[in-house]
Amino acid sequence: MLELILLFFLVVCALAAVQMKDLLSSIMLLTIYSLIMAIVWMSLNAVDVAFTEASVGAGITTVLLMAALSRTSREESNRKVSLSVRAPSLLVLFLVTAVLLYGTVDMPAFGDPEAPANLHVAPEYIKHAVHETGVSNFVTSILAAYRGYDTLGEVVVVFTAGACVIMILRKIN
Repeated sequence: MLELILLFFLVVCALAAVQMKDLLSSIMLLTIYSLIMAIVWMSLNAVDVAFTEASVGAGITTVLLMAALSRTSREESNRKVSLSVRAPSLLVLFLVTAVLLYGTVDMPAFGDPEAPANLHVAPEYIKHAVHETGVSNFVTSILAAYRGYDTLGEVVVVFTAGACVIMILRKIN
């Protein structure tokens, strides 16, 4: 039941953020969206992802968007986008949605103890993590060694976002 309530609030925040003409309101709604996503990750027992979502999604992103907003106008312009511009975007949207939905068709049920990850992957990590990484703490060995590229990817995303905001702010001056 909690998952449905959180999903409802996520959808409401996303739709409201898209419909807002006031950019500050959109930023605040996206911050709320990010905090709700952190709650979702906590309910899924993904504390590290929840922490990253809260700090990067709600924290750093909000600061970067507010900095960008301070250099632009607060209201969205009323220029109309032609159908010839929207059609390719909608086509890409539907294609990506179809591929993602197709990719989830044969996924195991959430929490299924017979899922391949629970039968094959997790036991290997548990058995070999400390020996392969040389780190005595099991959780640290997983996060630092096995998920090192994931962490590197997150750093690249934050760096790219910051660089884009700097480029946007320099172009406005």
